[in-house]
Amino acid sequence: MKSLKELYRIGQGPSSSHTMGPLHAAEKYLSLHPDAPSFRVTLYGSLAATGKGHLTDWAIYSVLGEDRTEFVWQPDIVLPFHPNGMKFEVKDSQGQLHDAWTVYSVGGGALAEEGKRGEESPDVYELDHLLDIKKWCEDRGHSYWEYVDHCEGPEIWDYLAEIWQVMKESVERGLEHEGVLPGGLHLRRKAPHYYIKAMGYGTNLQTRGLVFAYALAVTEENASGGRIVTAPTCGSCGVVPAVLYHIAKSRKFTDKRVLHALATAGLVGNIAKSRASISGAEAGCQAEVGVACAMAAAAANYIFGGSLAATEYAAEMGLEHHFGMTCDPICGLVQIPCIERNAHAAARALDANIYATYAEGQHRISYDKAVEVMKQTGHDLPSLYRETSEGGLAKEYDMARAK
Repeated sequence: MKSLKELYRIGQGPSSSHTMGPLHAAEKYLSLHPDAPSFRVTLYGSLAATGKGHLTDWAIYSVLGEDRTEFVWQPDIVLPFHPNGMKFEVKDSQGQLHDAWTVYSVGGGALAEEGKRGEESPDVYELDHLLDIKKWCEDRGHSYWEYVDHCEGPEIWDYLAEIWQVMKESVERGLEHEGVLPGGLHLRRKAPHYYIKAMGYGTNLQTRGLVFAYALAVTEENASGGRIVTAPTCGSCGVVPAVLYHIAKSRKFTDKRVLHALATAGLVGNIAKSRASISGAEAGCQAEVGVACAMAAAAANYIFGGSLAATEYAAEMGLEHHFGMTCDPICGLVQIPCIERNAHAAARALDANIYATYAEGQHRISYDKAVEVMKQTGHDLPSLYRETSEGGLAKEYDMARAK
C-alpha cells in the first residue's frame, strides 16, 4: 500500500475524482509540453457525464488556459480500465494532434495509467489486510497507529498534524459561512443554522446535532470549492473531520491522540483504496461515504480506548451498512444527496463505535471481507448508478423539472 500522504490530500473541492485528479493530470501534461500552442482534452464516461457540474473543465482550464484548450465530451464511451478516463493531446498550429496521453482519475485525487493501479510511488506498507495488520499488532503489543509509524517513519506525524489543522479550519469556516452554494440547485448552506439549533438542546440531542453541523460545514465548504482534505475523497470529506472534531472538542482529547486516530482511520481507508476502490464512478457512493464512515468509526473506537478487535469491527460495520449505496448526484453537483449523506454517515460512525464496544469486538464478517464485497457490489451496480447522474435521484429530479 501507498503512503497515507496519498490518501489524505489537501486541495480544493468539489470533487477529488473530477476536480483534483484532472487538475493534477493537466499539471503533469503541461510540465511535459510547456510550449505547446494549444491542447485538446477528451473526457470519457463519468468524467464527461458530470464533469461540468463537478467543474472538471474549469480545473483543467486553470492549468492549461481557457484560450488554448479544446474539450471533447464523450459520456457514452467508457474506457475499460476505469470510468474516469481522459486523454490529453497537443494541437499544433496546423491543427494536427500529437503526444496523446490517456490517464484515469481513480479516486481521492490519485491518477493511474493503463495497466497500473495508482501513481508511480513506492509501496510503504507490506500488509494490506486489516486482519494481518491486527495480527502484527497483537504479536508486538502495538496499536494500529504504531504500524503506521513503523511503515511511514516519524515524518508522517508532521504531515498528519497539517491534515488535522486543515480539517479543523474547514469545520470552523463552514460554521461561519452562510448563503447559497454555487450551482443551479440554489442550495442554502445549513451548517451555521444546525450549529445554533444544536446548542439549544440537551446533551443527547446536542451531540447528534453538532456532529451533523460539523459534517455539513466541511461538505458545504467542499461544494463551494473551499480548501478541504480528501478523507478518502472530496465527496466524503465531511465524515472523518466531523467525528474527530466533535470528540476532540467535547472530550478534550490531545492533538497527539487525534493524530493517532487519524492514522488508524488512514489504514482503514488505505486498505479499501488499494484492494477495492474509493471512486464513486467505479463503485458507487459506498466507496466514498461508506469508506469514510468505516474510517471515522475506527478512529472513534480507537480514541475511546477500543481493542484491536473492536476497532476492526467498528470499521467493518461502518462499511457494511453502506453496501449498495448509489452515486447519483443531482445535476452532477456534489450537493444533493452528497452533503446530507456525510452528516448521516458521521452519526452512523459514532453508532458503529458504540455497537462494536458493546460487542467487545466479537463478530463474524471481517473488514477485509467487507472490502471484497463492496468491490464486487460496485462492479455489479449499473453504470447509471455510478456518478453519471443518469439514474436514481438525479434522474427523478430531472424528470420532475421537465414536467
